[in-house]
Amino acid sequence: MPFCVLIDDGDVNIMEKLIERINALARKSRSEGLTDAEKAEQAQLRQKYIQSFRQGFLNTMENVYIVDDKGNKKKVEKKK
Repeated sequence: MPFCVLIDDGDVNIMEKLIERINALARKSRSEGLTDAEKAEQAQLRQKYIQSFRQGFLNTMENVYIVDDKGNKKKVEKKK
């Protein structure tokens, strides 16, 4: 049965566990190869990591302001 970290169990280290499992699968892929189920799990974990990274980046950017020489703060806006 494949390892799954997509269910949030309240653990604050969920991203660390996700990265740890992605790295374990990458090591196994290089050394002995992966089964089809492990390849599917790896793809799913990578997508979850990318999604989480992007969301964290967007959350950070929502709190970034540019301050000009006069001390005026301007919120950074998403490029169109």
